[in-house]
Amino acid sequence: MAELPFVTDMPLATRETWLKLVDGVLKGGDFEKKLVSSSADGLRIAPLYEKASGRSPVAGRAPGAAWTVVQRVDHPDAKEANALALEDLENGATGLSLVFADAPTAFGFGLEPTEAAVAAALDGVFLDAGVEIALDAGTRTRDVARILTDQLKARGVNPADTRIRFGFDPLGGLATGGRLRDGWESVAPNFAKAVRERVDLGFTAPIVAADGRIVHAAGGSEAQELAFALSSAVAYLRALEASGLALDAARNVIEFRMAADADQFLTIAKFRALRTLWARVEAACGLEPKPAFIAAETAWRMMTRRDPWVNLLRQTVAVFAAGVAGANAVTVLPFTQAIGLPDAFARRIARNTQLVLLEESNLAKVTDPAAGSGGLETLTDELAAAAWALFQAIEKEGGLAAALGSGMLQAKVAETRAARDKAVARRKDAVTGTSEFPDVKEAPVAVLKPRAAETAAAGNLLSPLRVSAPFEALRDAADAASPKPVVFLASLGTVAAFTARAMFAKNFFEAGGIAALANDGFAKDAGTDIPAMIAAFKASGAPVACLCSSDELYAAEAAEAAAALVAAGAKRVWLAGRPGDLEAALKAAGVHAFVFAGCDVLATLREAHAILGIEAEARR
Repeated sequence: MAELPFVTDMPLATRETWLKLVDGVLKGGDFEKKLVSSSADGLRIAPLYEKASGRSPVAGRAPGAAWTVVQRVDHPDAKEANALALEDLENGATGLSLVFADAPTAFGFGLEPTEAAVAAALDGVFLDAGVEIALDAGTRTRDVARILTDQLKARGVNPADTRIRFGFDPLGGLATGGRLRDGWESVAPNFAKAVRERVDLGFTAPIVAADGRIVHAAGGSEAQELAFALSSAVAYLRALEASGLALDAARNVIEFRMAADADQFLTIAKFRALRTLWARVEAACGLEPKPAFIAAETAWRMMTRRDPWVNLLRQTVAVFAAGVAGANAVTVLPFTQAIGLPDAFARRIARNTQLVLLEESNLAKVTDPAAGSGGLETLTDELAAAAWALFQAIEKEGGLAAALGSGMLQAKVAETRAARDKAVARRKDAVTGTSEFPDVKEAPVAVLKPRAAETAAAGNLLSPLRVSAPFEALRDAADAASPKPVVFLASLGTVAAFTARAMFAKNFFEAGGIAALANDGFAKDAGTDIPAMIAAFKASGAPVACLCSSDELYAAEAAEAAAALVAAGAKRVWLAGRPGDLEAALKAAGVHAFVFAGCDVLATLREAHAILGIEAEARR
């Protein structure tokens, strides 16, 4: 038997040989346009990177240690909230996030910030038994912190034996509430005093939260979220130092709260970049850097009300990214959170998403697996550089309070948000199950209580959004319409000729709740039996139609078919695909507009709603 050659005998793969193969596939196409993308911060994301040499793992949580599995406690009825929380703790959760109604992350629900509500919600929870408690109380944080501190004293619990993260974040309140009553210079000493009181009582978990989730939920970029969180933390560090707390002790009371979304690589890079940036701040303060405490929550803006089951996939990717990037604690929004108050089933799935990744996939066992990856190291470095530049701009403005007061930061986030909205509207950033591959016959999903209608905040606030909301508004309006809106797919030629564009048109119109009436086509000889197509159109009762076929058949038959559809009463005729040189002739024949990849889907669907008589009030 001949001896098999070793791998070392094989020629090494090089970037040059890879590029030659790529060029053969692109056939002269532009490499940058076809294979290179960019992030919301304009960072270039290439398809392939060289291995990064000389890089060490970014220090995060203790090696091999699991992150804290945190469950939201946001039921407005404190007793019901308590029952759900106890079930979570009995089945694998190791932490609870008490979400109060005034918090930016309440999303329509939350506990009341009262002594009775806090006591009832934590009834039966042994706070000195290792359960981590995170408070999310917004502008009522100081009140809730006082209530909880008093209740610990009444229970006889030693603060040093607890793991309570109070979440003091007055600048986050400024970003979402619009103002600080007396300005940051007057608020900072009171903030520091409240923090110092808890330090003196012996609380050891982080007391202050630099909350980047606010910017992420408002549509900001990764660098903007990082810069906001970093600027918050630096402002808090200064305030605590001014109160007499040593810098080493001050940095220990600060945690970061960040969003984790379905962009796996950018989320990993963001968490790694945050640790790098904070280490730079620590070094500038003359401190030996040590890992910051980072709490992750799956992103609100990626949550959908339509086909919410896809949220499970988004969340799994987000948890994976946060977990391997070294997050200390992770909270998963239940997959029905955007629809209403999640029930026990949705909460169980949220909890088990983490437990499966921890217990079965063992994600926590490897420290920073991204270390040495050319792509992730490059993204981390470039993201850190972009965030640091914005952080410096905020500092030049006079700090975060000044940047928020002038509207500088909000303007930058609004610009990013507008670009994101445009990308979503054109499905460049597709939302699976909502703007892409919608299910117009989806069954409703159970929640304990539906959410109230979403309204945009006024002024220069960083108000939360969900990128799918504009498409969902169209779906809601279509569902409420009578009769139900439909579009007839006028398929030309054989199945092979029209299937691809018929599927595209179906997804396109059903993203707006307009059911697409498909058919097997009307092939006749080498073309289309147009009289038969018109008969089918009339029988369907559809008021509008969309032509679907190949470019070749469009050139031969689309004009005749469009004219026949208009004559048969079609209020509007679209054509699936780019018209090219045929545009003038097709429009003259009756084609009103064209739907294709990259067009403004939202604008077209809104126009279709208007033609179909769906009320604008319903669309809102």
